Amino acid sequence: MESKKKKDVIRLERESVIPILKPRLIMTLANLIEHSSDRAEFLKFCKRVEYTLRAWYLLQFEDLMQLYSLFDPVHGAQKLQQQNLSPAEVDSLEQNFLTYLLQVMEKSNFKITTNDEIEVARSGQYLLNLPIVVDESKLDKKLLRRYFEEHPHDDGLPDFADKYIIFRRGIGIDKTTDFFFMEKIDVIIARLWRFLLRKTGLQKLFTRRSREQQKKDPKKDDEISSEAGGETLVVERKRLENMDLSIKNLLSRTTIQEPTFDRMIVVYRRASTTQNTERGIYVKHFKNIPMADMEIVLPEKKNPGLTPMDWVKFLGSAVVGLVAVFSSVERPKADLWVLFAIVSTVIGYIAKTYFTFQQNLAVYQNLITQSMYDKQLDSGRGTLLHLCDDVIQQEVKEVIIAFYILMEQGKATSEDLDIRCEELIKEEFGESCNFDVEDAVQKLEKLKIVSRDSIGRYYCVGLKRANETIGVTTEELVLKAKQGAATP
Repeated sequence: MESKKKKDVIRLERESVIPILKPRLIMTLANLIEHSSDRAEFLKFCKRVEYTLRAWYLLQFEDLMQLYSLFDPVHGAQKLQQQNLSPAEVDSLEQNFLTYLLQVMEKSNFKITTNDEIEVARSGQYLLNLPIVVDESKLDKKLLRRYFEEHPHDDGLPDFADKYIIFRRGIGIDKTTDFFFMEKIDVIIARLWRFLLRKTGLQKLFTRRSREQQKKDPKKDDEISSEAGGETLVVERKRLENMDLSIKNLLSRTTIQEPTFDRMIVVYRRASTTQNTERGIYVKHFKNIPMADMEIVLPEKKNPGLTPMDWVKFLGSAVVGLVAVFSSVERPKADLWVLFAIVSTVIGYIAKTYFTFQQNLAVYQNLITQSMYDKQLDSGRGTLLHLCDDVIQQEVKEVIIAFYILMEQGKATSEDLDIRCEELIKEEFGESCNFDVEDAVQKLEKLKIVSRDSIGRYYCVGLKRANETIGVTTEELVLKAKQGAATP
């Protein structure tokens, strides 16, 4: 991490997802082709690639949707009852569903969040300032545990993977501009409190606790591990805690900034009861979730209350107040104004802690409501359909870009092709990504339009030959029939 004074920076890996709309990609590349006849062949090639890849995945996606219909939390129980399956058969089907689901997640460039990523994300505060805890008693612990026992995960799983899993994809930035008057007051009072502790010599009471927290707090090394050789994206966190606050900016608008996970998907099952065995699997899809506020996507959250640190502040304030009062009274000449100032400060800090909690609780409730209406894209079947379309769009874009580079720039090794594809995306579209060249080449070879020479370099056939090799697709025949029927 690159750190400067009062600057909080987080380093993130580049994503494999290609952040370009497919129509824009196709038209931009087509316009770069000099001859109009080749341009027409290229547009036909792009259509045939999409139609063919869609057909490849059709059966897998149909199996996924059919399996999910049995575990849909709304109507799945009725369908399972109609199937009259044994518990062992249902267990096998739900494991098959999870297998298909994670395959689609991987193809759509979603990754399971790790413990390190979650610690980095939660090391700071953004809009949500309350500790959010999952009520684990309301979550099933058998479904995911069994799956990961049968399918070990090489990259390591988070501690909660037996209860729920969180997938993430894409990186963005969220900025919020407001007066943040109460938040600024809170920061100023906290600084005054630390100053008072230093002056009274009571800071040692809190030193051990803060040191333990710093050991767990990775924000001095905010880094989500990147793939070897890949460039990283550096994003600055702008937080009130790191800003210089004065009377001037106390009453002015301030902009805070936090990196976001562009897409997040949470998968879990609720715990069964003595009367009912729960078989429904929840799949919820969220967008633009600030990293520091990612707790809003957690399932089955407990209602937040006063934290242990808040109670420590209450008790600490009382101890400090009593010590200061007795010290002042025992003096030969007790200064009533000093005594009044000390008591007022202690009472004010206790009141500040309580009202800060009430304000944070209101913000939390507002964020949860917002996440339900603004941040949640879809759930259940709608999320799966979205994922299936995502897979096809990404696969098509990978094939088109890799074939275009080989067509225009000639033979290339796997490494050279990877670099050239990323350079094309950067130069023509101003975007960066970690291009998945192996996946792209594998599909091109399966289409039989790319081969290797004797020294391992990839080369492609001509555009016209590529279209002939892929052949006329069913969609083209249907479109041609419709056009013929429309002609009088």
